[in-house]
Amino acid sequence: MENSATLWCIENNISVCPLCAGYNRAEWYVEIIINGKSKKSPETYGNIKIWEKTYEYRLYYYNKFLNRSENE
Repeated sequence: MENSATLWCIENNISVCPLCAGYNRAEWYVEIIINGKSKKSPETYGNIKIWEKTYEYRLYYYNKFLNRSENE
């Protein structure tokens, strides 16, 4: 499922990636870019947790838009 959600996001121009919280800091935001509009998570995450969160967001958008298109 992880690869499916990641691939789906790429194919639908949804970028979900880590964004460094600052120089020489081991904290990261999740940056989400949809249709050229960028938003970042309100919280920062450590070096391991950031990868879990990026996947969580990709899966969220995958399920949200996939379910919407199935209902149309």
